[in-house]
Parts: sequence; structure tokens; C-alpha cells
Amino acid sequence: MKPVRIGLLGCGTVGGGVLQLLRAKGEQVVQSVGAPIEVTSVLVRDADKTRVPELDRSRLTTDPEAVLGDASIDVFVEVMGGFDPARAFVERAIDSKRSVVTANKMLLAMHGPSLIDRAIANGVDLAFEGSVGGGIPVIRVLREALASDSVVRLEGIVNGTCNYVLTRMRAEGLGFDAAVREAQAKGYAEADPGLDVDGHDAAHKLVVLAMLAFGGSVESGSVPTEGIRGIDPIDHRFAQRFGFVIKHLAIGRERGEAVELRVHPALVHQEAPLANVNGVMNAIAIEGTALGATVLSGRGAGDLPTAVSVVADVLDVARARRSGVSGLATRGIKTRARALAPMDDLKGRYYLRFQVHDRPGVLARLAGALGDAGVSIEQMVQEGAGGASPVELVMLTHEATERDVQRALGVIARSEVAAAAPRMIRIQE
Repeated sequence: MKPVRIGLLGCGTVGGGVLQLLRAKGEQVVQSVGAPIEVTSVLVRDADKTRVPELDRSRLTTDPEAVLGDASIDVFVEVMGGFDPARAFVERAIDSKRSVVTANKMLLAMHGPSLIDRAIANGVDLAFEGSVGGGIPVIRVLREALASDSVVRLEGIVNGTCNYVLTRMRAEGLGFDAAVREAQAKGYAEADPGLDVDGHDAAHKLVVLAMLAFGGSVESGSVPTEGIRGIDPIDHRFAQRFGFVIKHLAIGRERGEAVELRVHPALVHQEAPLANVNGVMNAIAIEGTALGATVLSGRGAGDLPTAVSVVADVLDVARARRSGVSGLATRGIKTRARALAPMDDLKGRYYLRFQVHDRPGVLARLAGALGDAGVSIEQMVQEGAGGASPVELVMLTHEATERDVQRALGVIARSEVAAAAPRMIRIQE
């Protein structure tokens, strides 16, 4: 029985998990594919680095040509991450008419549509279930299960680091920096957590989801993106007081000619499904015109959860190759350039926190600035004794446009009553 030969590009956390699963599930693989899967070459940067015991170190190489130039390889699995040299490797593999499985959300966010078109032109598959949500099968659901439906909106917790930090801040009253240090100590955050906590990782994943959910090809750098550095423990206390939980969300909505994509912290009603997704867990809520609402949740990162998705893709493309129908799944993905709906036109309710000097007329100044911009107040709470120390004023607005809220906050920030820059968090409903 001739094996399906795999060239593994990268052997870090996810690559090691792929090797572990292929070894542990060998009999199931043969039953599923009709042939064994054999990892023949493993490209790494450092051949001396300690790796999983399932790795046959005789297969290791630091020479890209030894893997990419091997005509006997049937499928390439790219788990290197990053943009360079991953893009060149994936393009070369596709051009050699071999299918590629990747978990590289950055590469897909920046060049997904062009890589898909390249794979279609070469009659091979580009599979990327592991790029979003770790072991959550959201890509498969959007590509296959909802192929007969139209997605009108999605929103998700797609970054485990942000979710862990916000969870610990809410549960234990930790400050942002302390919560990040704890996440780093547990291996949930990188030494430089910026890609995660500043929202860029979630934005990359949202762009990938938008390709399938809305058929949208958009520039990843143009997606409005906000991280969680500005969230303070006091925001969690006020959110709870109003019946909300703060979550970092990736949000997409179909807007006719345009598509709305945005990444930012949001107040989620405490009874909503996403409000109860804690720690490093991920969850994605999808609404279709026919299906209605559904929620997928699970572990969104790590060696084995992500490897589950990668290996599932490997089995799919291996079966397709053995059946002579390589490229069939990828041919169903259609994307087109989509304009992004302007953030200024967003309508919703807002949480506004002001640190102000406790002086006569302050409340009137705040209400006046908001009223002049057409923003009306639904609820208000004050915290602090006043006197020489600034006090905290929190307001929830009625529905307003982003443009009007930002205009009012700009006026207030420049006024003499403000002791600090106002804090705004959108309410997700």
C-alpha cells in the first residue's frame, strides 16, 4: 500500500502536535485515507533543538530545497507561521501542483485570496482549518456546512491570550500588566504579547473568516483594530454593575455593498453565550439567514487542538489526491474585493467612563457635550468621594453613531473638567 508522503514545513508547537497525532492515530488514518501517512521530510531552522519524541530526527533538514525540491512528496504542511519565508514556500508547493495544508493566519490574512486563486489554477487544494480557532472546526462549517446558507453576521472570541487576561482581571481584580505576566508564566502569552493584546492576531483571523463567511477579500491592515491595554479593573466592576462582561471580540456583518469588520473590546450581556467563555477558550457565534444563530466553542490554541484541525485537513487532501479529485474543495471558495463599512457610520450603544475633577457644573458640561453631538444618556453612575481627588463617572448611552460619540469625547477630552482621557467601550447587542 503506497503511503501518502508529507513534507512538514516547521516543527514547533503545532508541528510537534501533528507528528504526535499521526503516530497515535495511525490505524485510523489508514482507514480514513486508504493508505498510511508518512512524514518524509521536516524542514526546521535549528536541527539541534529538542523536539517531540515522535519525530524521526533522520528526517530533519535545514535545507528548503531538500523538501520543496523532492518530487516524491504528495502534500506539504506549513506550520512555520509568519510571512517570510512561508509565503514563498507555499507558493512554490502550489506551483509544483501539490496541495498545501497551513495554519498560518497571518499569511492567509495578507494573501489568502491570491493563494486560493493560485491553488485553483494549479488544480490543488489549499486547506487552512487550523488558522482560526485551534481545534474549533469553524472553517469547515463556513466552507461546507453553511454552503447552502448566507452568513449575515459573526462575532467571536478568537484570541485566547486576550480572553485569559480579561478573565483574570474580572475574576481577581488584577491589573492588565499583572494579568499579562500571569498569562506569560502559564505559557498563554508570548514574551512580547503585542500581537495578541493589541488585537492584530484577532484581526488576521477575522479577515480569514470573512473570506468564507462573506466572500470578502479585504486588506488586513484596514480592519479597525483595538486591543485591551486600555481596560482597567474598574471597567470590569462597572460592566458587572450594569449586567455586562467585557470581552475582546472579532465582529463581521454583511452590509450589502460593503462588509463590516472590526476588532475591539465590547460589553456583552452577562447571559449571552460569549459572556460565559472564559480563560483561554475561544468561541465564534455565526448567524445565517436560514440556519439562524449557532455557536462553536473550544480550545482555540495549543499543540494538540490546532494539530487536530491540521491533521483533519491532511486527511481530506490525502483522500482527494488518492481519488483523483485534488482541488475540489478549494474550487468552492469564491472571493471578491469588498469595501469596508466606515467605522464612523456604526450605530450602537456605548459605555463611557470619565475621570473628572469634582466641581460644580461638571455633569452639565459632560451632558452638554454629548447632547450637542446628538448622544443621549441612558444610565449614569458616579464612583468616588470627590474633594481634591478626581471622581469616576460612567454613562451608558442610547443608540448613537460612532462619529457622534467620538466627536463628543474629543470635546470632553480637551476641556478643563477632564482629569484623564475618556474611556469608551462599545456595547455588543
